[in-house]
Amino acid sequence: MKKQCSTVFLAGMLLVLIVVATGCSKTESKVSTPPTAVKTAVSPTITPILGTYEDGIYFAMEDDFDDSGWKGTVTVTVSGGRITAADWSGVNANGGVDKKAYDNGGRYNMVRYAQARAEWSVQASDVEDYLVTHQKLGTVDEIASVSISTDSFNTLVEKALNAGPVGRGPYTDGAYSAIADTYESDWKEFVSLTVINGRIAGAYWSGLNNKNEEKKAYDRAGRYNMVKYGNARAEWYQQAGDVESYLVKHQRGGTVDEIGSVSIHVDSFDALVAKALANGPVALGPYADGTYASGADAYDNGGWKSSVSLYVHNGNIINVYYSGVDKDGRDKQTVAAEGGYGMIKASGIGKEWHEQAQAVEAYLIKTQDPKRITIKSDGHTDDIAGASMTVSDFFTLAQKALAAGPKK
Repeated sequence: MKKQCSTVFLAGMLLVLIVVATGCSKTESKVSTPPTAVKTAVSPTITPILGTYEDGIYFAMEDDFDDSGWKGTVTVTVSGGRITAADWSGVNANGGVDKKAYDNGGRYNMVRYAQARAEWSVQASDVEDYLVTHQKLGTVDEIASVSISTDSFNTLVEKALNAGPVGRGPYTDGAYSAIADTYESDWKEFVSLTVINGRIAGAYWSGLNNKNEEKKAYDRAGRYNMVKYGNARAEWYQQAGDVESYLVKHQRGGTVDEIGSVSIHVDSFDALVAKALANGPVALGPYADGTYASGADAYDNGGWKSSVSLYVHNGNIINVYYSGVDKDGRDKQTVAAEGGYGMIKASGIGKEWHEQAQAVEAYLIKTQDPKRITIKSDGHTDDIAGASMTVSDFFTLAQKALAAGPKK
């Protein structure tokens, strides 16, 4: 980075960029080494005026997630030696959309729950504008329209500028996700990615069982026990976290040998990452994230009590399980898949009950709304080509589950 001969000071407790070029004259070349971050105890009424930096795009991200599950990010654009744009956002520990998109989707609600002056994204934009307008970092006292702390932003701007320009990555910014087609060893794995400045800034790898219990939460609760029963190096959720970190750091998947700290298979993760990126960005959906479930109050004439469970991630329904139990506790889909139900004999479309149930599940995932279905008076529908059975109970239970909200 090029910087003119000058000394730049920071106010108060802020970090400042200082480069001193000794013995400078008008004919000497400009300093090309990056500025060094130091602390200085000058008057708190003084703010640092940022110097002249090499044109390009700069990026920095915090090392750890905060207590609310967010890790701050800053993207800075320098053109003609001046900062012309800044973007302050964040990635969530669970993946999905970035912090600004999450807030703009009405999910952060700092005004409602913290009586803030304005929502986080609005205040973040004011902080960005102050930097671009004044070419210096600002405090809460200097930026009258904000009440949020600017420390994270200021630190990240300095970190980004110190690191030098990184350019823009190859991907479109947004949230990406992919889920496996089938359950393997009782789990259907999924991946959620967050792309900022064209690069993967956040990754989340987990899985769902047929109750739509989430694998990482299940593991953290001590119910997976890979160390105890498999003599693993670490629990599954810990190893999954190392795989995620490797992807973010290197922008590609790694093998077990490359990552070093993991012993779990990573092939499925790599395949899901590729699938997610190929799918393209996904917008934030209307539902609160979590597991939803509902069941019939009584057994039907066939001796089954219907049940529906849903899993919502990034506001979208990504997995559905439609089944039921009999008085012996048997799972209806399992019984049908093993040939114990016998619907295929009377099926006009040549499909067993579990196959038709899966077609119904896929329809809800596609439409994202259990009310977007035309059901006849006899409980059947012509909207789902792969299902000729009665489907009214499924859509009734799905509506009931979503209305009740995610399980605590």
